[in-house]
Amino acid sequence: MTTRTPRTWFITGVNSGFGRELAQQLLARGDRVAGTVRREGSVDDLRAGYGDRFWLGHLDVTDLPQIREVVDAAFADLGRVDVVVINAGYGLFGAAEELTDEQVRHQITTNLLGSIQTARAALPHLRAQGGGRIVQLSSVAGLAAHAGASLYHASKWGVEGFMEALAQEVAPFGIGVTLVEPGGATTAFARGSLRLGEPLPAYDGTPAAFVRQFTEGPVPLPGDPAKVAARIIGSADEQPAPLRLVLGSDSYDAVTAALRERLAQVEPQKAAAARTGAGR
Repeated sequence: MTTRTPRTWFITGVNSGFGRELAQQLLARGDRVAGTVRREGSVDDLRAGYGDRFWLGHLDVTDLPQIREVVDAAFADLGRVDVVVINAGYGLFGAAEELTDEQVRHQITTNLLGSIQTARAALPHLRAQGGGRIVQLSSVAGLAAHAGASLYHASKWGVEGFMEALAQEVAPFGIGVTLVEPGGATTAFARGSLRLGEPLPAYDGTPAAFVRQFTEGPVPLPGDPAKVAARIIGSADEQPAPLRLVLGSDSYDAVTAALRERLAQVEPQKAAAARTGAGR
């Protein structure tokens, strides 16, 4: 029987949602977790229960310079981090016209720029130690779009492009990159991490208005957060790192439908595209 070597994980946003579920499962199995939170006191139970195996940093990912400070401190204190999980984020919903400039800025800064900066801060350390893994929490919304979520999609589609290119850049250094694309799951994200624009009457009855149901009470979602977290944890054992983890039948159905539709739009244009070449 082989003995599993404990890993060290860095996870942003461990106070709730998938971040919390990941931290709990990892600590329970004997791994070390460096977690970040915005609010003091939100993970006191983890600190009390796991002692030195739970390192805590206070971080607001919209403070981009602070990200590097916290990441550097985690690597300095722990010596090595095997897996960096970029999880902190939230969903902003509503038609593009219903959102304020500040809401737009905050969504992009949190979900996209915060993710980019976290990865950039970790890369020098991962290269120096000879490898590691970056796991980015994306969403089904990173590959399939729906009216009423344009800015959330903008943040997640940006993350998808950045991480897919990054995976190619860092593969020579033994660093793997995985994008996680869960569907709907009943986490704190679904219960309280959604923000809505101010409804405009012009959008009543339009496809963008579907998001207003989130203000009317809990919306049943099919995903199991514990199973999603377990699958993410298990992916760290896979070599090479899977570029994408599509989790949940709702995610699979939406992603495959979106990709087929995209191909159906593009493939008939093959001849027309060729005619735009020089000398044609």
